[in-house]
Amino acid sequence: MNDRLHHAFLKQASAADLLQHYQAGATFFASPRRSLLAHGVKAVLPPCEAGQLAAKAAAWLQEVQQEGRPPAVLMGALPFRLDGSSASPYLYMPQQLASGAGIDSAVAALSPAEKSCGAQLSTTPLMQPTPEAYRSNVRSALAAIRDLRFEKTVLSRSLTLDAQIAVPALLQRLATRNLRGYTFAIDLADAAAARAGGHRTLIGASPELLLARYGRELVSHPLAGSIPRSADAAEDRRRADGLLQSVKDLHEHALVVDAVAAAMRPYCKNLKVPAAPSLLATPTMWHLGTELRGELADLATTSLEVALALHPTPAVCGHPAAPAAKFIADAEGFDRRYFAGLVGWCDSHGDGEWAVTLRCAEVGADSATLYAGAGIVAGSEPQLELLETSAKLRTMLAAMNLELMLEDEQAKAAS
Repeated sequence: MNDRLHHAFLKQASAADLLQHYQAGATFFASPRRSLLAHGVKAVLPPCEAGQLAAKAAAWLQEVQQEGRPPAVLMGALPFRLDGSSASPYLYMPQQLASGAGIDSAVAALSPAEKSCGAQLSTTPLMQPTPEAYRSNVRSALAAIRDLRFEKTVLSRSLTLDAQIAVPALLQRLATRNLRGYTFAIDLADAAAARAGGHRTLIGASPELLLARYGRELVSHPLAGSIPRSADAAEDRRRADGLLQSVKDLHEHALVVDAVAAAMRPYCKNLKVPAAPSLLATPTMWHLGTELRGELADLATTSLEVALALHPTPAVCGHPAAPAAKFIADAEGFDRRYFAGLVGWCDSHGDGEWAVTLRCAEVGADSATLYAGAGIVAGSEPQLELLETSAKLRTMLAAMNLELMLEDEQAKAAS
């Protein structure tokens, strides 16, 4: 695409336009405020220590920024674990980049329900851990909480399918069902962590904003405390009202908000933290959420720097972080890779958006691995936490037309 025409299109595109131009092998990120579609890889940020990531990325963006041109942009994903024991951070500059408005009602009008994402199961899915092992993990976490090792941890499970998935159709399905969230498809073809397993795409529809920076404005919208939704309207309302009054869930949420506020304050002239959470709805879940807003003290501080200062929040790891993370590593039984990490973009001005990598899957040519987790605090019940992870998996399975898998799983889990 000619650069001049490219940037003219860039300023006029809608999220629906960019979704329709997405093809497998591209990278897409969309929020309620902005959408990005990238093709090709100009350069990948070289490996470095986790503590140097933000500074290296900022310097790299400044090096390539051209006077009079739109801000240079890097995109990508960072794993849950940044200690080198999991997937590698993957941040790159696109060869071509189109930018448009945020997701709006025009995306819903794309009607991707008529398109098949091509999911065809060829073998029995692999669950890690199994439902019974997951409940056992929750019981072990509750014992550790009683022993005062930590106040909260987050336990996840993965579901691996042997299936061929049409990524563009899946992305449209996710976007139409997540108009207020953060929809992404990150091409991992050049990520070192993906080379052994071939070409893969990290795709998802996250409800949770880790950190956004727009000029001097900083925003974070952590979620913690959840309950599955019901198809019955009266029951759905009862569950939502109950979540707002749940002592267990309000405690879990307060742990997260306090940690996020403490991490943001050093970067802010002032920070507004609502006194109580509000409800955030997705098609499958009710969440407690609190939107924190701050005024950035130093314009040299990038969105990536603050996002990394927040990661991992107690929403995906626990509190205190070190013992909660150790418990996860010892008990969970699989590698989270990019799940519960961060995904998004940052430009040479320092602006950017970073979502928590939730409601996601890594999709390859012949397989896909889905992920979901639940926060464990005093008062958590193993069976309810298992059902919460099932409800969160439903976002991706429904978009793949594989939602009936959950009925079989839940029948087995109840036995």
